[in-house]
Amino acid sequence: MAAKLMVGNWKMNGSLAANASLLSEVLAVMGGLTCRAAVCVPAPYLAQAQALLAGSALALGAQDVSAHEAGAYTGEVSADMLRDFAVRYCIVGHSERRQYHGESDVTVASKAQRALAAGITPIVCVGESLAERDAGQTEAVVKRQLAAVIHTNGHCISEIVVAYEPVWAIGTGLTATPEQAQHVHAVLRAQLQAATAHADRVSILYGGSMNAANAADLLAQPDVDGGLIGGAALKASEFLTMLKAASR
Repeated sequence: MAAKLMVGNWKMNGSLAANASLLSEVLAVMGGLTCRAAVCVPAPYLAQAQALLAGSALALGAQDVSAHEAGAYTGEVSADMLRDFAVRYCIVGHSERRQYHGESDVTVASKAQRALAAGITPIVCVGESLAERDAGQTEAVVKRQLAAVIHTNGHCISEIVVAYEPVWAIGTGLTATPEQAQHVHAVLRAQLQAATAHADRVSILYGGSMNAANAADLLAQPDVDGGLIGGAALKASEFLTMLKAASR
């Protein structure tokens, strides 16, 4: 398995000044780390981040991509547009997009397909709500969500990244225990192994209130290949603590 992959998701946060300060602090330390790392920034800041990250070990990511190639889709951003800014990763199917924007499994699969066609690695998010977990449906939910992406992108499914983000643990301060995370990651790993002979190429990240205090324990699990980090990625010291944990 490749080095751990740590991805900061800034969500709808940032400003030109704050972005420059944050990235400057992170880049000052990145050179001594062995993990892979990226930041997924709001679309208006892609040009700024591209310039600041040029030639560095910190990759640029986007937070969403259109399911359409081009056309009359006001407000949408296509995969080819993202490629123009040297975007390496793109989050698709984040629980906030599924919940607040009504994105279906089919839509998420199509977005992953657009990203892959443009040479961008989609970070495919899957995860269950608290009600679904309490009902014992965790495995069924995440397998259904991933199955849609496998169905649409089966020929190149080994080129994606998967992020398990239990909805009940996003921005709530609650975190899956290392054992809970490992269980679901193992389920996803088995599903990928059934779909491709190259499942070992797929990094499976944990994304649900990962922070500086719990990162090391989560990253120690055999099927946790990194993290998709929200609020903690907006604080250079916390983000760097997690990157160092992932580099051990």
